[in-house]
Amino acid sequence: MPVNTPDPAVTKRSHAGGRATAALRLVVTGGALSYRALFNWTTPPMFIGTLLVGPLLQLLFFVFLGRQLQVADDRFYLLGNAVVASSTACVYGGTMAIANERRYGTLGAVLLSPRHRAPLWFGRALPYVLNGLLISAFTLTAACLLLGLRIPVGALPGLAAVLLAAAAGCSAFGLALGALGLRFRDVFLISNVASSALLLLTGANVPREDLPEWMRAVGAVLPLTHAAGAARELSAGAGLDVRALAAELGTGAGYALLAVVLLAVFERGSRRRATLDVM
Repeated sequence: MPVNTPDPAVTKRSHAGGRATAALRLVVTGGALSYRALFNWTTPPMFIGTLLVGPLLQLLFFVFLGRQLQVADDRFYLLGNAVVASSTACVYGGTMAIANERRYGTLGAVLLSPRHRAPLWFGRALPYVLNGLLISAFTLTAACLLLGLRIPVGALPGLAAVLLAAAAGCSAFGLALGALGLRFRDVFLISNVASSALLLLTGANVPREDLPEWMRAVGAVLPLTHAAGAARELSAGAGLDVRALAAELGTGAGYALLAVVLLAVFERGSRRRATLDVM
């Protein structure tokens, strides 16, 4: 009887598909479980108070301050703060995704996992991307209802793409900051400084042309900077600035790569020190 041997190409594709499915399951399921386990703002009162009310009050503060100082019109502050609103969830969420593993004593189990590290950590960043997008959409809706912001209907798909890119880039930025939690004890000090830098340097509340040259240079490599400009152009009916969107996506990809590199370096350093301690 002839023996049917499997086609090597089919077997290879099957294994590749299985690995992709496992990686996707790790990103989605692992990220969801980590989010539920590590965060206090998963309860509705904490979520509303921390992630919705805070950005809304920030929006109102800068709009009325801008009216008093007459630095820019309402649209400048409304669109800028709608974009930067995602930073609360994304920066602190990305930081706590790693720092809270260490704080609650579960980091060792995560590092002992045989899973590939990139989907493991990116899965932890995914919920904050969705959080950031939701917060930006809520803030933008509040700006329309409370302060009369008008956005062309045709600009909404492009605006959604810009807000999604902003949330993804900011989450990658937060993950890179969280990687420092494997080495530094008080990583939240870094997150506080980073959030303040996003308010000041991205052009969300201060026109970038009024900033010193070195501040503009720093802001150009921060997340949210290019998204804020693109959102303002869309709301004014100028269409989607593809270059600004690509720059925002490139910035986020750079911080995602930085996060993976830092996590790999710090993990290897931790394993090496643990081996030396045992010896």
